[in-house]
Amino acid sequence: MQNLLHYTTHLADPNADWMIFIHGAGGSSLTWKYQIEGFAPHYNLLLIDMRDHGYSKDLVPKYRTYNFDIITDDLLRAIDHAGVTTAHFIALSLGSIILQKLSDRRPGMMKTMIMCGGVFKADWRISTFAHFGKFLSYFVPFRWIYDGFILIVMPRRNHAFSRKQYRKQSLKLKPGEFLKWLGLYKDFFSVVRKFFNTKLITPSLLVNGSQDHVFLDAAKRYANKHAPLAELVVMEGKGHLCNLEDRKMFNKIVLDWLDGADAISSKASVVNDD
Repeated sequence: MQNLLHYTTHLADPNADWMIFIHGAGGSSLTWKYQIEGFAPHYNLLLIDMRDHGYSKDLVPKYRTYNFDIITDDLLRAIDHAGVTTAHFIALSLGSIILQKLSDRRPGMMKTMIMCGGVFKADWRISTFAHFGKFLSYFVPFRWIYDGFILIVMPRRNHAFSRKQYRKQSLKLKPGEFLKWLGLYKDFFSVVRKFFNTKLITPSLLVNGSQDHVFLDAAKRYANKHAPLAELVVMEGKGHLCNLEDRKMFNKIVLDWLDGADAISSKASVVNDD
């Protein structure tokens, strides 16, 4: 047993900024393997496996149920242990909610926030799946429920590689662990609603595929509501996990945006002064 999340680092230079990676539910730090090659020459990287995922197994203390505060506490302990005080954060899917929770707890730690396939609203599809999935968990193997969700979110032929990668990573999740993560839906809706309406103070980049049919509309509304600090880039012909579908383009989008960090910081100062 361990009391600290598993993490790995890639060091570019002692004076370089840090970039911290937060994967989505069912994934692991391997989700970002194609981003390592793109960002490692420019940033110090910290990649974390969240509780029950990847190599972060059998963590103590144990909990009968999870909430977003527990997940956030886990991450903060790992970040503090790694000695990182400020960083650029990049999150995927459900990880975007956890990232906003981190920002709420330690806003001064955030240089920028980058959200790939971010979750900003809970529409009827997410709500229906969360409640129906909990009900089905009493009757069918959790693997069917998880695979069903993946197919709903990434249904097209060109999403096959992303589906395969996420299924492969999710094999490390045990049934009991999956149900605890599924149980996050109890406070999921209130947390999403709160952050959608909370004033943004950190420069943020949203990257979604044009085929991200479950989450794209909400990302557009979030970007419009929180402009100019929130900027949305849509990758044409890509799905929910656009960082996997076209890693070179995704990496270029993020690096080009970060190159304008001074201008982004100026935007943040103006908005926060208001």
